[in-house]
Amino acid sequence: MAKGYDQHQQRQMILSSFGKDLARRAKSKCELSGASGVPLHIYEVPPVPNEPDPARCLMLSESVIDQLNKPSLIIPDEWRNLGELIWSEIPAVQIMACRVLTYIAKEENWAQDILDEAYLDEDLLEEINKEPIS
Repeated sequence: MAKGYDQHQQRQMILSSFGKDLARRAKSKCELSGASGVPLHIYEVPPVPNEPDPARCLMLSESVIDQLNKPSLIIPDEWRNLGELIWSEIPAVQIMACRVLTYIAKEENWAQDILDEAYLDEDLLEEINKEPIS
């Protein structure tokens, strides 16, 4: 049990070392909701690689992380900004925007319309489909 704890602690230390660069990239706003003035946490885009990778990390608010971890909490109308984020230059943002939109599109036509209009390359689509929100 101690070995797993030690590995977890080491991973957390590595992730926290990314914090300053990620916060700068995010301009101290949640990278999915755009919320500012709220505490931000590092979120690793699933599937999580063996070694922490800043390119697979986002700075997200606790509210957004809660919704990603428990999709039944997602309120579709609060995610309409994803139509802009699907065009982000940051692949991790695009991946999570598409995953959330795909989940919302099960119930909301506007989300499916955004997905239908998006042009996403094959590598990105493959990554999006690796671990959909369900």
